[in-house]
Amino acid sequence: MTVWDDVVGQERVQVQLSAAARDADTRVTLEARREPAPDASKMTHAWLFTGPPGSGRSTAARAFAAALQCTSPDRALGGEPGCGFCDGCHTSLIGTHADVDVIRTDLLSIGVKETRDLVRRAQLSPAGGRWQVIILEDADRLTEGAGNVLLKAVEEPASRTVWLLCAPSLEDVLPTIRSRCRHLTLRTPSVAAVADVLIRRDGIEPEAAHSAARATQGHIGRARRLATDERARARRATVLKLPLRVEDIGGCLKAAQELIDAAAEDAKQVAEEVDVKETEDLKAALGASAGGRMPRGTAGAMKELEDRQKRRKTRSQRDSLDLALTDLTGFYRDVLALQMGSEVALANDDVRDSLDRIARGSTPEGTLRRIEAVVACRQALDRNVAPLLAVEAMAVALRAG
Repeated sequence: MTVWDDVVGQERVQVQLSAAARDADTRVTLEARREPAPDASKMTHAWLFTGPPGSGRSTAARAFAAALQCTSPDRALGGEPGCGFCDGCHTSLIGTHADVDVIRTDLLSIGVKETRDLVRRAQLSPAGGRWQVIILEDADRLTEGAGNVLLKAVEEPASRTVWLLCAPSLEDVLPTIRSRCRHLTLRTPSVAAVADVLIRRDGIEPEAAHSAARATQGHIGRARRLATDERARARRATVLKLPLRVEDIGGCLKAAQELIDAAAEDAKQVAEEVDVKETEDLKAALGASAGGRMPRGTAGAMKELEDRQKRRKTRSQRDSLDLALTDLTGFYRDVLALQMGSEVALANDDVRDSLDRIARGSTPEGTLRRIEAVVACRQALDRNVAPLLAVEAMAVALRAG
């Protein structure tokens, strides 16, 4: 099993990264012998992975990082870097390699302070590995100030530092940064490829794997959650009932409120799994007494943690709501396919009765307007419109058709 096995449906990208890893390995080997490296190389110091949600941007970046750190003796015999078994590959993939930093945020943005700390780390030489690799999974969440801080590091990198940035699209990254990166575009994997990896890697039953992959239309992370989490399946079922509940204004408002409440409950459940442990760990680190009394001068640290947890909860609620809107878009996409007589596979074939009912009671033009209403709701949420107001407006537009 090589490091590329989990890079699903990205053959072209895999070929490019494999070639770069070979050139990187050659460069390190020649430098160790004090021999000059070749001028032509497919390796560079900064990469930008873009692609739709679920395409596996961070997975590809982690696989590349592992290939760069590969220490397999087979390389000397012509083997490809990225064996998947050596210490360099294994620790890179599980997140314990000293020279591979994976940066992600559970907040709405990445600020200047965090980016400066990251840039300082990037100037260090590898502690024991072959490269210092920094994976920034949420490069699209950099504030403008943070982007400007990162730009300097990307312009003048340390000799053994590699930046791997991940974002949904080129437009989500500052032009000055993306112009200094080698760009790789990932595509949405096929349903069959996603089902295969769920069966092979996660041990999910074939029927459940294919159903989850089809319902999420190739989104690997969502498919895994849908196949393994009963709450995710229950939430999706609730969302797919919404088109049948917007027959009057009262139904629209009630459905909108229930959708918001479901997103809030989902965010609460996610937060409870993390917040309590974080709070207790910080109290212990600050020297709280047995009765829970905090030492003087620690109120600021506790307040900072509470603010962070509040921002994280806000993002979790928005992510949960956005996921529901994505499912709703998929529902109307299937309705449109039925109305147009398309032979494309339906994502929500498990609710075929509902799809048929909506398809018979509306026109393709009306379905397109409903899809536009869902898209408009997502855009309103991105502009920080109050979630309940945005969803109520969407529900009323769905009723109008």
